[in-house]
Amino acid sequence: MGRGKIEIKKIENPTNRQVTYSKRRAGILKKAKELTVLCDAEVSLIMFSSTGKFSEYCSPSTESKKVFDRYQQVSGINLWSAQYEKLQNTLNHLKEINHNLKRELRQWTGEELEGLDIKELRGLEQNMDESMKLVRNRKYHVISTQTDTYKKKLKNSQETHRTLSHELEHADEHPVFGYADDVSTNYESAVALANGPSQLYSFRIQPSHPNLHEMGYGSHDLRLA
Repeated sequence: MGRGKIEIKKIENPTNRQVTYSKRRAGILKKAKELTVLCDAEVSLIMFSSTGKFSEYCSPSTESKKVFDRYQQVSGINLWSAQYEKLQNTLNHLKEINHNLKRELRQWTGEELEGLDIKELRGLEQNMDESMKLVRNRKYHVISTQTDTYKKKLKNSQETHRTLSHELEHADEHPVFGYADDVSTNYESAVALANGPSQLYSFRIQPSHPNLHEMGYGSHDLRLA
């Protein structure tokens, strides 16, 4: 038995519709390739499924653009005129926006104000006042931030100064040679330390022999140089 004829209408079931499209797409692409090989034809085929999936075929000996150009020459239909016109309109609109923005910037600097009426001048003044407020607020914020930073640095410096002063006071109470009994001993120790290693060691000799006392010898300091 032969296959029954299928009624040509939209397949309502999405799954069946997609399966049918896949099968027939493969058949059409096969036929396009056969036409290219058997008949030396230039074929360009473009297909979009209901889901937006794109498929195409073009003969190896040509390009899709060349096929479209030949189609325009033969049919007299310009395929790109509508797109070109749309792009041209978009370009003109962007040029106008750019021109208006440049003019507005010049007006903000006090130029090209002759053609403005009182309403436009008031609007420009209000915009400049609002901009000045924003700039002023930003300036105060930056100043406040810098001031806080300097205060923190000053506080740290003061704390460091107090710590060093406290350590210096403790160093005066405990000199290098330990606790001293009198001020003179502290002074001699400091002088010996300042004069260098040659004056660090000092001995006081008291003559104990009576004859030495009679001969006028008193106490003498012997220093190791």
